[in-house]
Amino acid sequence: MIRDFRYSCLAVVGVALAAGGLTREAFAIKQFADEFKAMYVKEGTPLAAAVDEAKCNVCHLPASKKERNAYGHALAERLDKKEDAKNVEKIKKALEEVAALSSDPSKPDAPTFGKLIEEGKLPGGPVK
Repeated sequence: MIRDFRYSCLAVVGVALAAGGLTREAFAIKQFADEFKAMYVKEGTPLAAAVDEAKCNVCHLPASKKERNAYGHALAERLDKKEDAKNVEKIKKALEEVAALSSDPSKPDAPTFGKLIEEGKLPGGPVK
């Protein structure tokens, strides 16, 4: 009976650890966010306020942190969250490349992500 209880406890702990590991995948990569802030966010600016409020939604959709907005998709094409998390130069290069891209390729007059950032706007659009 005690042996069955131990196995039950181990099973519960194993499931909890597995579930905890899965939920961690949904959050933004701290190093990516830190480099974005270092490159673009100046304290006291409208962008700083927007980024502080948006948090993960600079790159992710509000409904699900697993889903990315257009800016997040563009970065994800250039960065691997596991391999590149500590590669500051690659992160900076990806941020620069994405800044030059159109925020909406289907619209010829859409501003670049960089232009939106210069204007103090979130590159992935407003958080709704």
